[in-house]
Amino acid sequence: MIERWPRAMKLFGVTGGIGMGKSTSAEILARRGVPVIDTDAIAREIVEPGQPALGEIEASFGREVLDEHGRLRRDVLAETAFASREKLRLLESILHPRIRERWLAGAQVWRDEGRAAGAVIIPLLFETDAQSCFDSIICTACSAPTQYDRLRRRGWTENQIERRIAAQWPIEKKIAASHFVVWTEGDLPLHERQLELIGGPYFTGRG
Repeated sequence: MIERWPRAMKLFGVTGGIGMGKSTSAEILARRGVPVIDTDAIAREIVEPGQPALGEIEASFGREVLDEHGRLRRDVLAETAFASREKLRLLESILHPRIRERWLAGAQVWRDEGRAAGAVIIPLLFETDAQSCFDSIICTACSAPTQYDRLRRRGWTENQIERRIAAQWPIEKKIAASHFVVWTEGDLPLHERQLELIGGPYFTGRG
């Protein structure tokens, strides 16, 4: 069952395609005093040595996904998990419930503190059926050529890019399911202005 809360605080979900500006939105909101949780950061935390998720990953994918110090070799795991839909679903079954538990708890802390608003950066918001947890959903988006260019600059190969994109909803589908869209082709001031128009006083420090 998806958790829901009283609507005293406005909770924003920020999603979008990979390489389409979610992290930039997170930085802008944080600078404006909006509390932000980045689920990618949670995903990194829960696979640190000693964490139960890391043990499950080793048991499911083999010792080769760990280095000599027992730390996760993310590149090796990614190559293994994205090689098939079954392996990716197995990895997601280990990670996603733990990630959700943490950001739900973080959002509840904001509510208890009486915050006016908060934002959760969650790339797989729709894919994990989390939309009912949010008051408003913002999708960051850009054109496919811009997306590919950004991911190439991260050092990704064409095959890596295509497999990662294929593992998510098409951006058109995410846009259609969201309340708002931030188009990230422009410069940083334009990105900021779009968030201001969406969030109003929540995103301008007056909420």
